[in-house]
Amino acid sequence: MSGRFVAPRWTPGERLTGRLPDPEWSDEAPTIGVLALQGDVLEHLRALRRCGANAAQVRTATDLDGVDGLIVPGGESTTIGKLLTRFEVLEPLRARVAAGMPTFGTCAGMILLSDELDQDVEQPVIGGLHVRTRRNAFGRQLDSFDTRIEVAGIDGGPLDVAFIRAPRVEQVLADDVEVLAEVDGYPVVVRQGPLLATSFHPEVTGDDRLHAAFVATVRNAMAAP
Repeated sequence: MSGRFVAPRWTPGERLTGRLPDPEWSDEAPTIGVLALQGDVLEHLRALRRCGANAAQVRTATDLDGVDGLIVPGGESTTIGKLLTRFEVLEPLRARVAAGMPTFGTCAGMILLSDELDQDVEQPVIGGLHVRTRRNAFGRQLDSFDTRIEVAGIDGGPLDVAFIRAPRVEQVLADDVEVLAEVDGYPVVVRQGPLLATSFHPEVTGDDRLHAAFVATVRNAMAAP
């Protein structure tokens, strides 16, 4: 056996309709949103549900009010930023992140959560994560790759992950940012309190351990006084 994780099969029609079948809702489970303006939305919803969370798509400020935590998915960070502004979600989201809402950014999500970007062109960001990040730091689409990496705090051995036009952290800007994994000497998984960010796409390999860790973070935040 290769040891690689295999994602569960898709149900016919899920990708075409852009939504999953409605699951049973649990009053005891945390409700975690996936920002659903552009990017890998369905893959994250499936992973969250496999980890025991209620998962919901977030497109508006009203949607945001109904979740206990949020995933900002991979996709195109400039497009997502522009749509956040157009649909008047950016400022409410910045406020929730600043207030301590657990938030998990993957690939483009890492870019959007970063306080600073290593680039000349400005773009809308959510901020809150005290790092400077560079887009496409591992190369363009043809340079995308799969690999296995050890992530501090995640049991069970290396994770299978996919780097697709991936960013990386160029500089950590505060002492409270923990580096949980590196590739080529650069941070690719960082955590700052309730904020988690990865350079890669954990949702496409079927390895749900980072999603499970984030669900646990949301549960702990809900239980805190």
